[in-house]
Amino acid sequence: MSQPLDILGGITAEQFLAEYWQKKPLLVRNALPEIVSLLEPNDVMELALEENISARLIKQKDKDPNQWAVKSSPLIKGDFQKMPKLWTLLVQAVDHYSFDLAEMWKKFSFIPQWRRDDIMVSYAQKGGSVGKHFDFYDVFLVQGYGHRRWQLGQMCDADTDYVAGQPLKLLPEIEVNFDEILAPGDLLYVPPGLAHYGVAEDDCLTYSFGFRMPNVTEMMDRISDKFSDNQLLKNPLTDVLRNQQNAIGQITQHELDYLKEKLLAQLQNSTVLDDAIMSLMSEPKYPDNVPEAEEVGTGDLEEALEQGYLLMLEPASRLLYTYEDGELLFWANGEGVGISEQFAPVLKQLADGEVVALNEALFDQDILEDIAQLLNDSVIMLMPSETDE
Repeated sequence: MSQPLDILGGITAEQFLAEYWQKKPLLVRNALPEIVSLLEPNDVMELALEENISARLIKQKDKDPNQWAVKSSPLIKGDFQKMPKLWTLLVQAVDHYSFDLAEMWKKFSFIPQWRRDDIMVSYAQKGGSVGKHFDFYDVFLVQGYGHRRWQLGQMCDADTDYVAGQPLKLLPEIEVNFDEILAPGDLLYVPPGLAHYGVAEDDCLTYSFGFRMPNVTEMMDRISDKFSDNQLLKNPLTDVLRNQQNAIGQITQHELDYLKEKLLAQLQNSTVLDDAIMSLMSEPKYPDNVPEAEEVGTGDLEEALEQGYLLMLEPASRLLYTYEDGELLFWANGEGVGISEQFAPVLKQLADGEVVALNEALFDQDILEDIAQLLNDSVIMLMPSETDE
């Protein structure tokens, strides 16, 4: 069994997964002190105005706080003029712009990388909130600045009713059975479907570490895309054996079973299914955040060896792997990745969140070509070694 984790209040990852994960909430005081004041409110306000940022400005009317308005990015300075008393700013994928914040994912290593969504930050002044609601995903709410009061209520599902006529999916009420104020460093785990309501006690920043799951529609769409790329599957099927005449308007059960059999035979092709699911799960949620890399060649890497560089995963990219017959197979940013056998163990380390030194051990021509290609595709990046402290 693994060691007790401070971020989980001194319980082990196994205990958390067995007793809390997707079941019930967990409050841990001072779980992540490293995040305190990592960003200030002004940092978030400035970030919300940058190009490619996904952000939402949520306002409640002064005369009727039950009436809400939402402005989505791009946001401009004018959007923050003549503000009501109650408002909240949500900025998505802040971990793509802050290496220090991206490092915080390592605290949640008991959940695999493919389940990660992004780290959203919520900035609100006193009284600001996004209303009573629930999410279909797991989230760890970590207070980074100021204080926020959280109320938790009943479990909800797809049949739960929302307040009509609002730009947000708001619950009419919640059955409060948890009421606590989170201070900087405190963590609250909220499982999918649990109603929650957070209100700022003062100027505050709350980080949401979200974990996603795909839905069946998304997976079926991706499988369909993979089938569409296969030219052989576009050829018509051979007909069933016919030994009698049927009514011209009828598809017989035998014919229907034959067509379903052909379709199911393709759906049982594990190679196609694996590729479809892995490409979907390795797709970045915010592809515009993946930077355009400067072209790097193997010669540039040889020069970088003398200067001391580290390889790490680009924060906005996704790199996943699986095993097939003992062989490591990789997908990055929605595409399969072909690499040399020698580099596979190193790329696995990078996918697992490790930082790897660019040293003589990697100076094989095939490995250098692999590294250069992944750098050019912005899957991985180079960092000066002295910054890795």
